[in-house]
Amino acid sequence: CRINAILRPAMDQAASQPVPRAEIDMIEFLWPYAVLFLPLPLIVYLLAPRAENREPALQVPFFATASGFITGTSGKGAGYLVRRLLLILIWLVLVLAATRPQWFGEPINLPTTGRDLLLAVDISGSMGTEDMKHKGNLETRLTVVKDVVGDFVERRKGDRLGLILFGTRAYLQTPLTFDRKTVRTLLEETPLGIAGGKTAIGDAIGLAVKRLQSRPAANRVLVLLTDGVNNVGEVDPKQAAKLAAQEGIRIYTIGFGAEEMTVPGFLFNRTVNPSAELDIETLTAIAETTGGIFHRAKSSQELEAIYEA
Repeated sequence: CRINAILRPAMDQAASQPVPRAEIDMIEFLWPYAVLFLPLPLIVYLLAPRAENREPALQVPFFATASGFITGTSGKGAGYLVRRLLLILIWLVLVLAATRPQWFGEPINLPTTGRDLLLAVDISGSMGTEDMKHKGNLETRLTVVKDVVGDFVERRKGDRLGLILFGTRAYLQTPLTFDRKTVRTLLEETPLGIAGGKTAIGDAIGLAVKRLQSRPAANRVLVLLTDGVNNVGEVDPKQAAKLAAQEGIRIYTIGFGAEEMTVPGFLFNRTVNPSAELDIETLTAIAETTGGIFHRAKSSQELEAIYEA
């Protein structure tokens, strides 16, 4: 059972609704009352007391020229008029900027399914294992995940997507958003092991529960991908799954990693199972507790099939 096939009914039921942002092709001023500052220079000029200087003083031409440029009293004719107009123009531009003009175009059609979908991706050290053949090359697990999950994100039009990354610690990389491009970009830029080398599955689920519990109950989904076993963290994965079930959060788990890998030995190459530590039992229990499904992906093709539209 594929993830998109499960989520598609909500997409089919939802209609594209235009989100009214403003009238078409118009300018709106966020702070229109800033225009009241327009006469301020004139008021200051009329009300400010004139300074009297009866004592003789040494006249410095440079300072006199600079002062005259600011006040517009030095020089005559066209130069005087240009300086005055320049000062007036500068003040008008400053006041206009203070009103914060904003241009609005056509309303954006934003198709929404009402689905709140968090993607939890394991970025622990084991995700750097090169056991995946992808597009003709031998790649690390994380490289394949970035490509496949990134394509999945691009296809989730209308869903709110969020990204949780976890290793020794779990943290929210992207809150729920309609901005699919940002979610994909931040996933692609994630370096291996930035959250630590171990795997805190329970903490990742706990963080997802915290982020989803304020969303509509019927639309909370977590897709969790890992290649290992919970070996660190404050929250037990099965207990976290029970909390998720109480909040109506459905969790789909994916165990990722090849079952065979050839490695060089002392005399001959030997075949090992790079996914020996994958805790299928716990991942299955998490999915069943929350009404989700566990998927096993042994290759990039199987992972693509799980996420395909």
